[in-house]
Parts: sequence; C-alpha cells; structure tokens
Amino acid sequence: MYEHILITGGAGFVGSALGLACRAAFPDSRVTALDNLRRRGSELNLPRLQAAGARFLHGDLRCPDDLDLDLDPAPGLILECAADPSVLAPASVIHSNLLGTYHCLEAARRWRADVLFLSTSRVYPVPLLNQLRFAESETRFHLLADQPLAGASEHGISEEFPVHGGARSFYGMTKLASEMLLEEYAAVHGLRYLVNRCSVLTGPWQMGKLDQGVFALWMIAHYFRRPLSYIGFGGTGKQVRDFLHIDDLTDLVVAQICDFASYQGQCFNVGGGAGNSLSLVETTALCREITGNALPLGSVPEDRPNDVRIYITDARRLRERARWSPRREARQTLTDIYQWLRAEESRLVHALSV
Repeated sequence: MYEHILITGGAGFVGSALGLACRAAFPDSRVTALDNLRRRGSELNLPRLQAAGARFLHGDLRCPDDLDLDLDPAPGLILECAADPSVLAPASVIHSNLLGTYHCLEAARRWRADVLFLSTSRVYPVPLLNQLRFAESETRFHLLADQPLAGASEHGISEEFPVHGGARSFYGMTKLASEMLLEEYAAVHGLRYLVNRCSVLTGPWQMGKLDQGVFALWMIAHYFRRPLSYIGFGGTGKQVRDFLHIDDLTDLVVAQICDFASYQGQCFNVGGGAGNSLSLVETTALCREITGNALPLGSVPEDRPNDVRIYITDARRLRERARWSPRREARQTLTDIYQWLRAEESRLVHALSV
C-alpha cells in the first residue's frame, strides 16, 4: 500500500471526497490535499479533511514551484483531480488543466509516483455525439441500438467511440491532451497511470454550476427557489445525462488503488449508465417531489456551442473488470444533496451566492 497519497484539487468536490475515502480506507497512509482554493466553497472542505487526519497544502498546479516539495515520504500515488471545467475560456482552462497536468507529471517522475487521472466524457467530439440516432419520448431523448459509429449503442458511449472528428470544448481538449501526456510519460519514463473518464459526478458538497454539476445545480435551485431554464434542443428539457454519486466513485477509486498494477496503463469510461440517467424534465420532477417546491421554468430553444443532446456512459468494460456497479440511484442521489443543503444551509449561503 502507498505510504503517501497526494491529491491535486484536494479541497474540491471530487478531491475532498477522495481524500476522506482514502483516510478511511488506508488509515496508515498519509494523505495530502493540494489546492489553490480558487473555487468558491472549497474552503468549506478544509475542516472536514483536517478532522479526518488529511494534511492540506495551499498550492497551484500552474506554478511548478508549488510542486517542488520535499515531502517525506515522497508521494507514491497522485490522484490528479484538479481541473478548470469551463467550456469556453481557453486561457484559464489550458493553463490550469494542460499545463497543470504537465507540472503534476514532472513531479510524479521525480517521485516515481503512480498517477490516477480523472478525465471526462467531454473528450468525445460533440458533432459525433449529436449525430447519433435517437428517439424522443414524453420526457427524454433515447439512444437507439443501431448507431452509425463504433462504440455507440443503446447502452451508451464506450471506450471505442472516436475521440477525433470535431470539437469537444476547450475543457475536453485539455483533458484529452493530458491523457496523451500520460501515455508519453509512460513510454519515456516508465510512469504507471490509470485514466477514469467520468460522466457527471454529483452528490453532497458539490457547489453546482452550469459548467459542472448540473444535478446539484438543479436541486440547489429548487431548494433556494431560484429560476431555471431549459436551454437548447428546442427548450424542452429532454436532453439526457447519466450521473454517478460521488460515493460510488470513491468506492471504485479505493478498489483501483488496492489493485493498481492490474489497472495501470488503461482507460475506462466511468458513469452510472442508462440505469442512472436523467433528463432535465425528469430531474425537475424529482426535485419538486423531494423539496416540495415548484419553480417556473424558462425555455430557450437555441442550442449553445458544445451542447450535447444525450450522453450515457457505457461502463460495461469497467463493470466486468472491477466487478463494480453504482449503488446509489437517482432519488437517493438527489435526496442526499437535499439533506446536505438542509444540514449545511447557514454555511452554504455565501458559497452558493444565495
């Protein structure tokens, strides 16, 4: 087992959850969370990490000196969770994600550390995703079984889906380029790595934003009675995403850490799959039931750049390999977010700009 695990973006939604999970699963390992605390709300995770026995370091992956650390013992594993999720801001995204990953890999080379890299379903080109054949029902769009592209089926998008064939957003581009960097470091320096391409991650402690965390955003809006709109694809709210509860992700990552050698050098699509997918219309209905609040909903028919009609993860390869599957379904996931909002409302007012 690793003596020291370093988590980049360690005070963020995903990083802090992994930090807590690693402390619980590996009590004899040192866990260090490195974060620049740029995202509002990340500061709220510091007491949680401290209470669990994790160490916090204020640092920024964009600055190589912030990773020039004399840590004893040196990290044997880096969980690379740091990311700017913006889809339209190239300068910030490229510096934070691509340059940040390069600095992280240089540190991994010096420390001879393994790297578990959290990538994204955004690596797949938007034009190809929107070419997929679909049917429309009262509440959602559905993928059809017969598809024109390899790696696409009624089960969703598998690892065989093309990663070239159109734009994918600056965020997706930097994540795909970072995956390629990992391959180069593996070939040249013998770096051991693992890539998880995650769909929408959600759950308590996610400060929901339009560019990341749509399901948390939807529940937050219902809880605080904020306005919402269905945007794109006719303004009907039928676009679909699959989701993964953050606790299901941490369960998976802990299992991967325990058997890293057998996973290394591989890339997996990670998500809830068709069984854990929701349209915006369906999410609205669940949020109304759970909160008791009904909101007026606007409608904007026009699509925005990089909008995707339907994305569902085909995680069958991972499920067969890891004997893992999500255990938290839609109602439980949204209820967990609701209960977190109720319990932490006084501390969240500023972080959520209420």
